[in-house]
Amino acid sequence: MQTIRSFFSELTIFMALVIVGLIIILLLKAVVQLVIPIVAAAVVWFLTHSLTYAGIAFLAFAVLQLIVKRR
Repeated sequence: MQTIRSFFSELTIFMALVIVGLIIILLLKAVVQLVIPIVAAAVVWFLTHSLTYAGIAFLAFAVLQLIVKRR
């Protein structure tokens, strides 16, 4: 009886670690895709010192990157 419990607890821990690993991989992929818009927003912010313009630049580059990747 003890071996069945330990098997299911190990299986549960393994499945939890796999799910956490997949979530981390997906988050890293999203962060990597946002590097170019982040750099563009930082450049605009350093040039203008306006968070509004930096936000607009970030959104514009993010949308352009999505459009270009779909083609």
